[in-house]
Amino acid sequence: MAEMSRSERVAAALRGDLVDRVPVSAWWHDFEREWSPEGLAEATLEGYRTYGWDFVKVNPRATYYAEAWGARYRPIPGRQPELIEPHLRGPEDLARFEPLSLDEGPFAEQLEALTLIARGLAGEAPFIQTVFSPLAVLSRGAGSTDAVRRCMAEDPAALERALDAIADTLARYAAACLDRGASGIFYATVEWGTRDTITPEEFDRFARPYDLRILAAVGSAPFNVLHVCRERNLLTHLLDYPVAAFHWASRSPGNPTLAEVHQRTERAVMGGVDHRRTMAAGPEAIAAEAAEARATTGARRFLLAPECAIPPTTPPAHLHALREAAAA
Repeated sequence: MAEMSRSERVAAALRGDLVDRVPVSAWWHDFEREWSPEGLAEATLEGYRTYGWDFVKVNPRATYYAEAWGARYRPIPGRQPELIEPHLRGPEDLARFEPLSLDEGPFAEQLEALTLIARGLAGEAPFIQTVFSPLAVLSRGAGSTDAVRRCMAEDPAALERALDAIADTLARYAAACLDRGASGIFYATVEWGTRDTITPEEFDRFARPYDLRILAAVGSAPFNVLHVCRERNLLTHLLDYPVAAFHWASRSPGNPTLAEVHQRTERAVMGGVDHRRTMAAGPEAIAAEAAEARATTGARRFLLAPECAIPPTTPPAHLHALREAAAA
């Protein structure tokens, strides 16, 4: 089979067509550089060029959504920032959540980073921007899920008004990401993707309507991905979401396997390699899990990747091994 371009390879995999090899990528935080558009773009493009990924998942600092609504953080070298001023302590704070402009603050900064990334990629490979769900915007800025769950119990109507304002902003922001060159969004449930935090019934009230509004705003994009986080996740409850691919920790306890989801949906699946244990274990373990994932999916409707962000201390040799495993 003739060699495909990166964009051709990704598009074919998403459609379920034959590919010359499975597309592959990986992502991680650069805690020092992700605080500016220039730094985030530089780190993102550096990873792409070093390892020759087929697609780029932009991995911005995980706090920027909450920052936009007033949460404050202190950067810490080598790890996630520390929350020093929450934006939500209980129902009394919900009134502060209103639709925001995209012309200033963290959203404007991220859009500038996407412009720089698009310019650097010059059409060589598709890229997608990370967007957290409205519930995650609240819990990340609160410091935990507890304050949000208290709002669910004590003032669900006020919580829904806040979620509506956040979803309005994120829908406009997601569409703006496409205008800056992104091929879609990487939509993450984060801590709200597990039965350990929320029931399916609660999810359908406090998450699904807002998720679908944001995804509808980018419905024309070819490469929207749903990332369902954590163990005991809700992925099988969300297989009707209108995305091109599903990404989750298929090797974590209580989660559906790659084979299960591949058989239950016509959408593509992404992942296959444990992002913690296997990516730290070394090239042989990475190659073995990648080969198993390719065999499980028949290398159709499949994009090879770690099952979440990998530690930034992952040795370069392990990342090169992942890239090589796509063509083995």
